[in-house]
Amino acid sequence: MRERTRLANAIDTTLALERALADAVDYIGLAEEEGDEALIADAGQQLQALKAQAEKQALEALLSGEADGNDTYLEVHAGAGGTESQDWAEMLARMYMRWGERRKFKVEWIEESAGEEAGIKSATLLIKGANAYGWLKTESGVHRLVRISPFDSNARRHTSFASVWVYPVVDDTIEIEIPEKDVRIDTFRASGAGGQHVNRTDSAVRITHLPTNIVVSCQAERSQHKNRATAWKMLRARLYEAELKKREEAAAAAAASKTEIGWGHQIRSYVLQPYQMVKDLRTGVQRTDPQIVLDGDIDDLIEAALAQRIEGKGGQEVSDLD
Repeated sequence: MRERTRLANAIDTTLALERALADAVDYIGLAEEEGDEALIADAGQQLQALKAQAEKQALEALLSGEADGNDTYLEVHAGAGGTESQDWAEMLARMYMRWGERRKFKVEWIEESAGEEAGIKSATLLIKGANAYGWLKTESGVHRLVRISPFDSNARRHTSFASVWVYPVVDDTIEIEIPEKDVRIDTFRASGAGGQHVNRTDSAVRITHLPTNIVVSCQAERSQHKNRATAWKMLRARLYEAELKKREEAAAAAAASKTEIGWGHQIRSYVLQPYQMVKDLRTGVQRTDPQIVLDGDIDDLIEAALAQRIEGKGGQEVSDLD
């Protein structure tokens, strides 16, 4: 049913664009016959709007990879730097949660490892929605933050790093066999702020895939059985994503998220001081409203990265957006 809905929406959108284009062309013809320059200019603006809409729909149509239509897991890991990087990791996780909410996606918090003083050491989100993995797959990599540290009594400028790793949820149509001898399963107590969110039993589950050293964990449920089932799903998804990467010619770009979380490996910079700018280092797209970006308004950054990855297009500079 999801595939049927996706195809029906694509067909309806294409037909609507065709009708709007035909109407605009007719409108221009009438305006030229009457010699009305104002009407011609108005029709030209309609064509520009249709062009932008068509380009966006073309990008969505290109999200036809093997797993692009699936839901996705998104992991955030703090880099070296203690509290600074851990706070930045929490800001990134919040940014993706807000992005999902803007798109009416369902966002679930699967796992969290809290920082010592503030922020998080790592977290895993499950994002459910149409083409969730397709939209977010280019977000894997190292993200860099420059700001005046709120944790520095001398108000010095600090640079922090955090990595993002995106991999698709494996649905029932994909079979992945994992021999039990290849995994190690550990249980531990869930961490959190305290109260009802912290279990008093070893209900959290961590699974390590020994051949690849892939580690997944889940503590979202109070039941160890439910956490174990979710962790198995996450492990299958990670192994599937690893196989997809082997097939992709652009695997080197995604591999940046597996390298050192620091200088020379970042895909995007977020500068809050001494000036305001977000710049994607792959596409060159720039924004001068980082607070709005960190509130989840990242569609243009994602679209530029997708266009470059799929079509080999470069990005363009973007100024303040209303």
